[in-house]
Amino acid sequence: MPTTVPAYGDEAARRLASLADVTASDGALRRFLHGLPGVDAVGLDARAAMLGTRSIKTSAKAYAIDLAISMVDLTTLEGADTPGKVRALGTKGVRPGDGAPPVAAICVYPDMVATARQAVAGSGVKVASVATAFPAGRAALPVKLADTRDAVAAGADEIDMVIDRGAFLSGRYMEVFEEIRAVKEACARPAGSGDAAHLKVIFETGELQTYDNVRRASWLAMLAGADFIKTSTGKVAVNATPPVTLLMLEAVRDFHATTGVQVGVKPAGGIRTTKDAVKYLVMVNETLGERWLSADWFRFGASSLLNDLLMQRQKLSTGRYSGPDYVTVD
Repeated sequence: MPTTVPAYGDEAARRLASLADVTASDGALRRFLHGLPGVDAVGLDARAAMLGTRSIKTSAKAYAIDLAISMVDLTTLEGADTPGKVRALGTKGVRPGDGAPPVAAICVYPDMVATARQAVAGSGVKVASVATAFPAGRAALPVKLADTRDAVAAGADEIDMVIDRGAFLSGRYMEVFEEIRAVKEACARPAGSGDAAHLKVIFETGELQTYDNVRRASWLAMLAGADFIKTSTGKVAVNATPPVTLLMLEAVRDFHATTGVQVGVKPAGGIRTTKDAVKYLVMVNETLGERWLSADWFRFGASSLLNDLLMQRQKLSTGRYSGPDYVTVD
């Protein structure tokens, strides 16, 4: 299936078009993905660990905390979610407290998008929605596309889709590619009614088995038009880890060098402390540079991280930790 080039700049479109043969057939895509350099697992783990030891000064820490807050996709994805809970989460995301910046987005299930949209109206905070039979992705493509279109119609600014890990691990790469492209098209809005929703593609890296598979999934999603690549759903035992996130950052760096197209990265699941968030920011800066240090290009998928960021922020400003009632329990 020949790939169509999304609306990028002229140079990026030209360079992407030069890769059209890569996705012209299942065999070509397989050869390309398996022709990517193998991952040095020992070296990757060592570099991630080394970057995790970097320390920053107090003044820089204050900046890093506010930056991290502005990158949070504040998330509630539970079967017991209610409109009241979503409204409360939206209020917290818009006004975290004590002059802290608003979060990047509120992330909810499709049926809660309209409620979240109302809760953040006029604030600039985005509404993200998981779709495509999240978190397992076990549904027919028409169901996944309907799920996506419903969320976009309800006002979602961003769609977080999950890939079919079974198809990927079985080597059916073109099937995964075509599904991402189809969901990307489903993110479009009727002419004149606004920009398409941005697409974040979730790999569920804890189920991909190898670092080589993470690199292949990263390139596959970016070739298919992902605006962001995302580690995890937060619903399995192993979610975001520093080595996996570093590997995805490196894939984004190499894709940008090849095509000129900038893609964002979102680690999700298991990032709960300010210390962890700062480590990830250092990793982004060292691997991709300051251009990616904004909510437009890097996000944290989290439900509890914001609370720790707010408490550490107060500690820096007052010299003492707050009591347990300083932040809301989400």
